[in-house]
Amino acid sequence: MQKVFESCIALDERCYEQYGLNEDILMEHAAGGMAQYIRSHFAKGTSVLIVAGKGNNGADGIALARQLFGDYAVKLYLPFALQTDMAKIQLNRAQLVGVKVIDTIVQADVVVDALFGAGLSRMLDRQTEQIVHQLNALEGYKIACDMPTGIGAKGMPLPIAFEADVTITMGAYKEAFFLDACKESVGEIVRVDLGVSAPLYEGQSQSYVLEASDLRLPSRTKQVTHKGSFGHAAIFCGEKEGAGIIAGMACTVFGAGLTTLVVHEKISPPPYLMHATVVPHSASALAIGMGLGCYFESEFLHKYVIGSHLPIVLDADSFSNKELLTILEQRDRQIVITPHPKEFVVLWQLLTGEQLSVTQLQAKRFEMVRLFNMKYPHVTLLLKGANTLIMQEEQLYINPLGCSKLSKGGSGDVLSGLIVSLLAQGYTGVDAAVQASLALVLAAKHYSGSSYAMLPTDLVAEVAKLELK
Repeated sequence: MQKVFESCIALDERCYEQYGLNEDILMEHAAGGMAQYIRSHFAKGTSVLIVAGKGNNGADGIALARQLFGDYAVKLYLPFALQTDMAKIQLNRAQLVGVKVIDTIVQADVVVDALFGAGLSRMLDRQTEQIVHQLNALEGYKIACDMPTGIGAKGMPLPIAFEADVTITMGAYKEAFFLDACKESVGEIVRVDLGVSAPLYEGQSQSYVLEASDLRLPSRTKQVTHKGSFGHAAIFCGEKEGAGIIAGMACTVFGAGLTTLVVHEKISPPPYLMHATVVPHSASALAIGMGLGCYFESEFLHKYVIGSHLPIVLDADSFSNKELLTILEQRDRQIVITPHPKEFVVLWQLLTGEQLSVTQLQAKRFEMVRLFNMKYPHVTLLLKGANTLIMQEEQLYINPLGCSKLSKGGSGDVLSGLIVSLLAQGYTGVDAAVQASLALVLAAKHYSGSSYAMLPTDLVAEVAKLELK
């Protein structure tokens, strides 16, 4: 788990004020981090095209050219007149060691984008757009310096962006990396230090990016136990019964001692899933919404769901049901909600009256998650997406490990089943959401079939193997 920041400007300033560092020292470390990456991945003699801008991001690129020169076939292209003092100083240093500036973009084995870094707040001009198009058309391995050119301070392409294989970011991770709209542009993200260790540079943060190593699977180390030791999940099975059954399968596989599907009519689930017409007295957590429709009458929902004290997962059809949404006001209950963007838009309008399009939501995912948290700080919100956002009590967690294998009906039902399983076993809402989301994406990554072929049942089977990996 790594800290994430909206901006690193204040972090750089602390380096100047508290540690006696200066802009030049930070720049040398930034360039050195990029140089080290290139040296560790590409043999000496490899051709490297560095396209540097007119500001300090460009200065990082020019410093990189100097550090690589002599070992690599460096080609430095400067499309704009340099403006900052550091860019001019770095160019002078580079020329003193023999770096030559070329006058056009050429093919190279490695292409480094150092035009604009983090904090871009305006649309790219036409000339820069054309340069980005040219760079994207090159065949070389593409590296972005700090932030791909064209990605704005909030993470949106303005209007296009450099498409990096890897982004080497300076000092700390930025939120802008993790907006869904720029996932294809940033590629792999590698962080390099700027002259002090990460703990000294970063300071405090309430936002974190999750890593595979953060997964903590349910533990069964005690030998004297019984099925009741691991909770009893009750999952409401509605009009589309398959959704509830899938959730129940995932719930059982992820460690719940008992799983009961709550139904009105007889169904034929796998034999290890029980079914009942009411919530069992021994239930320790609930999940509702998956394929729900209008299956349960209002009185039933009030008695067994709204009037309950049990931890609960709300998903899918819950977000268009005003009665079920009153649960969000219950501050003494563990509540996890798992909307995808379209569902969040419906949910937000019912809660606030504010109309929001999916496009608007996707452009300001971080802002909307924080607004929801201000209104319902006790609720754990898991907003699905290419980068899943999880927030509760001002703590924000980003899961960037998702993949397109999950873009299929039923994946969300598996997630709800994993979460309710952990709630039944005594996890808090936020811990259940974090661990279930990690288990889901890592299970999907382990699936060895074709990327388009994974079924929810395949996903459940991979969850069962996670301890064996």
